[in-house]
Amino acid sequence: MAKTQLNVRVDEGTAKAARERALARGVSVNRYIEELVMQDTGEAGRTFVEAAADFMKQYESVFAEEFGEPHGSDTSDKTEGRH
Repeated sequence: MAKTQLNVRVDEGTAKAARERALARGVSVNRYIEELVMQDTGEAGRTFVEAAADFMKQYESVFAEEFGEPHGSDTSDKTEGRH
């Protein structure tokens, strides 16, 4: 994967903390920052999925009324020609 250079300005305390944390983990500051961003975007993704699941649970009856039984329901006795 191609790398892109990203320049950021942070206060000295933040820069020192980043260097120390990277050293403690045995990675470069670049890798440390990259891992933090990947972790943050992963958490955002999980948060979205959890919120979507909560929404679906709250409105399950509305969706069932509008669109019928959810996938995976036992509809074999309701479906003509299936046994």
